Amino acid sequence: MKIMSVNAGSSSLKFSLFDMDKNNLIASGYFERVGLEGSFYTIKYNGEKIREEIDLPNHTVAVEIMLDRLINLEIIKSLDEIDGIGHRIVHGYTYDHSVLITDKVIEDIKSYADFAPLHNPAHILGIEACKKALPEVPMVAVFDTAFHQTMKEENYIYPVPYKWYEDYGVRKYGAHGTSHKYIASKLSEILNTNNYKAIVCHLGSGCSLSAIKDGVCIDTSMGFTPLAGVMMGTRSGDIDPSIIPYVMEKEGLNAKEVVDILNKKSGLLGVSEKFSDYRDIRNAINEGDEQAILANKIFVNTIVKYIANYYVELEGIDALVFTAGVGENSSPARHDIISKLKVLGMIIDEEKNNIIGEEVELTGKDSKVRIFAIPTNEELMIALDTLKLIK
Repeated sequence: MKIMSVNAGSSSLKFSLFDMDKNNLIASGYFERVGLEGSFYTIKYNGEKIREEIDLPNHTVAVEIMLDRLINLEIIKSLDEIDGIGHRIVHGYTYDHSVLITDKVIEDIKSYADFAPLHNPAHILGIEACKKALPEVPMVAVFDTAFHQTMKEENYIYPVPYKWYEDYGVRKYGAHGTSHKYIASKLSEILNTNNYKAIVCHLGSGCSLSAIKDGVCIDTSMGFTPLAGVMMGTRSGDIDPSIIPYVMEKEGLNAKEVVDILNKKSGLLGVSEKFSDYRDIRNAINEGDEQAILANKIFVNTIVKYIANYYVELEGIDALVFTAGVGENSSPARHDIISKLKVLGMIIDEEKNNIIGEEVELTGKDSKVRIFAIPTNEELMIALDTLKLIK
C-alpha cells in the first residue's frame, strides 16, 4: 500500500511517498516558488536527485506535475497505486486526532485561518489541488496541534480574562505535534513500555518542548501561536508582553509590525545580529564572536528552564530526547544543555554525543535519566495516521 504525505505552503509543496508495507520512503520532492517567478522542483528517488526549472503558476499545476513525474520517472506505474494522501495541517483548533477529510473538515480548516494565517489557507490549496487530480483517493488531515490536546485546563488556559477563551479561543495550542507524537511512539518502542515520563526537545529553526506521560502530552512550550516558548532561530520565544507597546511607541510601529519582528528578526538572529542558523552560530562561537556566544547562552538557558519546569511537573522523568535539526545534529548544543542539568542527575556520554544524525542513546555513567537523540519523521507519522484511517 502506497501513501503520500503532502505539506502545502503558501508558495511551496512538499511530498513524500511511502510503501507502507515496509515503512519505506520511495520518493520525496519539493516544489518551490509556486505562483512566483523562478519556480522549480526537486525530486529524490533511488539515490538520485533531479531538479527542473518549470513554471508553477499555482498548486493545481504543481500537483499535476508531481503526479506526472512520478509516472514518467517510473516511480509508480499508475496513479491507481496511490492509496491515500495525508495532509499536514498546522492548526486544527481543538481537533485531538487526525480525520478523514470531508467538506465539513475543509470548512473547519478554513475557519481556523486566523490562528495560522500563513499556513491553513495554503493547506486548503494543497487539499483542493489533490482532490482535483485524484478525486477517488481518500485524504486525511493530520493536525500539528492535535497531539497537545490532551493537556489539562490548568496547562492550556492563560491567566487572562476567561471570556477571551470562551469568545475567541485564546489558549495554548502548541505546535510540532506530529513530531512529538512520532518521538513518543518511538520512545515506547525503545523503552518497551507505554508507561514512562519523558521530555522531548524538538530543536530546529523552530523549537518546542513537550512533557509526555504514558505516551500523551501533558504540557508543551509553544502557545497560542508558535512564537511562544524557548528562543528559536528567528523567534523570540517568551518575552514580557509590555515590550510590544513600548517598542511601538519608541519605533513608531504598529502591533503587527512588532510581532513580525518577534517572529522573523529575533531569536538567534536578533541577538547575534548575523545568524539564524545554529550551525552558523557555532562557527561564529569558534571564532570568538561575543554576540554569537551570548545568543547561544540565552538559547541554552531558555531550553534548560523548560526542561527543569517539566521535570518538576512530571515529578521526575525516565528519558530526555533530542530531535529535529539541532537536536539530532549538534553535539555542542546537547553538551551545553545537559551540562546545566547535572543537578537533576543528567549526565551525557561525551563520546556517544559525537554521533550525529542517528538514533543513539547518549546516557552517561551514573546518569539518573536516560538521554537519547532520535531523528524525527513527521512525514512518516502523517502516512501512518493516514493508513490507519483509510483502513
